[in-house]
Amino acid sequence: MRVRIGLMWQRLSFRTQLFLPLGASFLAALVLGGILLQIFATGQLADENEPARRSIRVIAAALNNTLRTSDHPQTTLDAFVQSLGTSSDIQFRAAGTGPPPSAKEGLRNLQAVPQWFVNLLTMPDIDAASPVLIDGRHVGDLVFLPDLSADLFEKWIGFLALTGLVVVLMALTGTIAYLFAKSAMRSLQHLGEGLTRIRRGDYATPIPVGGPPEVRRSCEAANALSTTLAQLSHDNRDLLHRLVSLQDDERRDLARELHDELGPLLFSIRAGTISLMEAASPTSGNLGNSAEDVLQSVEALQQTNRRILDRLRPLYIEELGLATSVQTLLQNFRKQAPHIGLTSAIDPGLNAIDGPLAQTVYRVIQEALTNVLRHAGANHAHVQATIAGDALDIEVSDDGGGFPEGNRFGRGLTGMHERARALSGSLSLLRADQRTYVRCRLPIERVRNAPA
Repeated sequence: MRVRIGLMWQRLSFRTQLFLPLGASFLAALVLGGILLQIFATGQLADENEPARRSIRVIAAALNNTLRTSDHPQTTLDAFVQSLGTSSDIQFRAAGTGPPPSAKEGLRNLQAVPQWFVNLLTMPDIDAASPVLIDGRHVGDLVFLPDLSADLFEKWIGFLALTGLVVVLMALTGTIAYLFAKSAMRSLQHLGEGLTRIRRGDYATPIPVGGPPEVRRSCEAANALSTTLAQLSHDNRDLLHRLVSLQDDERRDLARELHDELGPLLFSIRAGTISLMEAASPTSGNLGNSAEDVLQSVEALQQTNRRILDRLRPLYIEELGLATSVQTLLQNFRKQAPHIGLTSAIDPGLNAIDGPLAQTVYRVIQEALTNVLRHAGANHAHVQATIAGDALDIEVSDDGGGFPEGNRFGRGLTGMHERARALSGSLSLLRADQRTYVRCRLPIERVRNAPA
């Protein structure tokens, strides 16, 4: 039960957690004031009427002395009773007329005091009945029956004052607490939004510093953290950019070695094999067949060498332009996978892109199509590359089986993701409407201004 109450309390908002104890404390103060009023009102009413209770005994003694000396005591008693009237606090009750009166019977003007308040108070026991005797015979009692209406009205006014004071204090304290909570919550909301921006990689927008000192210190610490992360992110992008440039340089050097060294060697072997085949006589036996096998192996090596060169460094990007190179890549894919229907929408403006950005665009499309061919089992694929403002958007989609759970990025796409980050871009992989999407967004201007 305690754990459940704790969980319920944690689900409440900050304002509710602040105002509930505050309201409960004021309500408890009001209830306590009512209890104290009920406890002390009875004794106070009794003490206020004690002098009158003593006076009734003195009056009764004087009346009995007068009746003893009077020749007509009954007439004298009737005249005394008539002189009392109905509005006096002293009343005469003949013997045998009923039980002694209660204090509530003396209430004669309670229009301003609600009945529930009267019932809430315990009325004092007014025991001031003095016997009246004629010739030693008990004929009645002089009863002190005060009108407590004024006293009850005074207590009611005090109760209203206490209630009004509690309400005013509650409203004043609640207003101050609300304004404080509003200020604190606004600062905490700004802090939460700022931390969310930092988590998403936005380090440029500072968090407004405000609210209580503790919250201000947290905002200042978060802004300092954002500045540090921005510097680290900038350094990381520079490092990744240099790494990508080094990788491209290594691929270019390796491609040049393969092209300049291995290419001529393979061509020489191929030419020598052809000459050997032409020089072989029909009586040479298996020599001709062996030469043909060598020729086929050499041709396979040349094709493999061209594919390796293409993946290491598509040299024709600089000569033909990026858009034309991508179209050539798509044509090669259609030849290699005729069972997959490939459509495309390539922006001709890509030919104006060069450098690391062009290499990244080409390799993202190349890696995505390689995954479609090897892993997707797709029947249709679509490639789109467009320039919108200062950004370049790439999307490769297919209707295949999708990526396995927990393996969103393979080795190839992980490398492309790092290249995109190095160019201040982003690469994402998602599944929607029974299709798999590889999306890449690269800023053009920032890349053009990035250090080499």
